[in-house]
Amino acid sequence: MYSTHVTSFISTPFVTLKNTHTHTKVLHPKLCTSTPRMSLNQNPNTNLITTITKLLWGQSLPPQLLISTVRSTWSTTWHLMMSQLAPSDPTGSYTRPTSQFRINSNPKFSKNLHLYVGLPCPWAHRTLIVRALKGLEDSIPVSIASPGIDGSWEFRVHTDPNKGKLVPGLDKANGCKTLREVYKLTRGGYNGRSTVPMLWDVERKEVFCNESYDIIEFFNSGLNGIAGNPELDLSPAALKDEIRKWNEIIYPNVNNGVYRCGFAQSQEAYDKAAEGLFRTLEMLEDHLGGSRYLCGDVLTLADVCLFTTLIRFDVVYNVLFKCTKKKLIEFPSLHGYLRDIYQIPKVAETCNMGQMMEGYYNILFPLNPGGIKPLMPSGCEDEVLSTPHNRGSLQSEAKVVQHSIS
Repeated sequence: MYSTHVTSFISTPFVTLKNTHTHTKVLHPKLCTSTPRMSLNQNPNTNLITTITKLLWGQSLPPQLLISTVRSTWSTTWHLMMSQLAPSDPTGSYTRPTSQFRINSNPKFSKNLHLYVGLPCPWAHRTLIVRALKGLEDSIPVSIASPGIDGSWEFRVHTDPNKGKLVPGLDKANGCKTLREVYKLTRGGYNGRSTVPMLWDVERKEVFCNESYDIIEFFNSGLNGIAGNPELDLSPAALKDEIRKWNEIIYPNVNNGVYRCGFAQSQEAYDKAAEGLFRTLEMLEDHLGGSRYLCGDVLTLADVCLFTTLIRFDVVYNVLFKCTKKKLIEFPSLHGYLRDIYQIPKVAETCNMGQMMEGYYNILFPLNPGGIKPLMPSGCEDEVLSTPHNRGSLQSEAKVVQHSIS
């Protein structure tokens, strides 16, 4: 979740307040005081704590003992929450769990499949893009979940101002309230992680697959009989080896690399992840300066996988995940490449930037305890992403570009 593989986030209790405005009269005839109107988002516990601290210390800072105690307690609690949110190895480096439901070489499935996704998730975003490009919208319906306050995926109607974009809604296949309920419908029951994307077999009542790359490969080549655009091949036989090599670079260093930065639980783990991330971005910047797409002038699955991380980079990863060395907009070729793919018909409507921001900043409590959502960077707005990319001229050069994949 915000990767396919994060299962839940930590939340704190909240209080819903009525919007009241009361006045209190005092005995003095010339004096009148009124209690201030309380914000709908203001927690009365915060006011109580503020009052107590002022009584104890006035305007001065709290005693050093209190500061050190709170810091130690928060640090311990943070590591506990992070261990549940993002499992790590002994060095504090994020270790991504593997998907449980995979597609084998001879898959058995009915003709009635249903896709479950969440818009903040880059792994789910891959499946939406390939589904759209292959013209599978009518053949593979989709239900779009949104993250609940506890981080689990739930289905509810959203009023979203982003016209022309996909928005969260209800479960169209099973009528469930949460994705966990859908997973539990599978034959024999299920008590594991309820992640997106997930491809559901409606007739067989079981999870067909919840591994994003398996799903996009399946959408690309396994459903051409019902696809609206069967001629499109995002993984041509002649390029499979090169696609694989690109994936071996991009997945650990970029796709998973941003999570290894954000979910690092030690300075050593963060430094290693950040170095690998920006070294790879510099290499990609150099390569894409002379090649329209990763494999020349042909859009492939490798490009789709890179795109869904890049589109979230400045709006989420640069800030929340501490990927701060450079913004994506500071890489001219990478940002042009991003705009190029964004402007491919049907791709932009899968990119709901508001939902991406809400899903990360409002839900990832250990990384953003205050839940404050920053302003969207100007380079991430639709008007900027729709500006000319001028990358078509690279097509003739792409066939002779030499690059090192190691």
